[in-house]
Amino acid sequence: MRLFILTAFVLTFILSVNAQQGLQVNDMAPDFTAMDQNGNKINLKEVLEKGPAVVVFYRGQWCPYCNQQLKKLEDSMSLVSAKGATIIAISPETAENISKTVEKTKATYPILHDEGMNIMKSYDVAFAVDEKTIEKYKGYGIDFIRANGAANGANLPVPALYIINKEGKIIFRHFDKNYTKRVSVAEVLSHL
Repeated sequence: MRLFILTAFVLTFILSVNAQQGLQVNDMAPDFTAMDQNGNKINLKEVLEKGPAVVVFYRGQWCPYCNQQLKKLEDSMSLVSAKGATIIAISPETAENISKTVEKTKATYPILHDEGMNIMKSYDVAFAVDEKTIEKYKGYGIDFIRANGAANGANLPVPALYIINKEGKIIFRHFDKNYTKRVSVAEVLSHL
């Protein structure tokens, strides 16, 4: 029964994100600036001056797959840093919920609140959650409006990861509309 419910969630999610394709390898990554969980202004162009960036789009602190991925990245931070790279996570969730993500994952890398979904839209990962999915998630105690705030509403990113080189070019991407499938840290490291 649990497998059936999970399968139903995944299929509903995949059907609602059909339009998003995400940016491709060799595309130039759009620059962005946003505040992180510590009140620091993070600008992609400035980060790239120091080395490559691993940019991760995640759904929210309520998503166990997101938390697991973010925790694995945190646990491997020294390996990523040894390659000269910086991890940046981006979410539609409010600052209060980003604090919960940090608590759950122990993340020390910047986690950015994407007010208005501008970053996510520029990377073509943002989508509006359909009404059927909204109601299903509410049944499990997840209210997207409360989680993301009014400005971001019932919108989420496809969970995606991009590696961007110092020149601002995307050299690797993991983009899977099935939110349960995430790229391994080993694969990320092999592309840095």
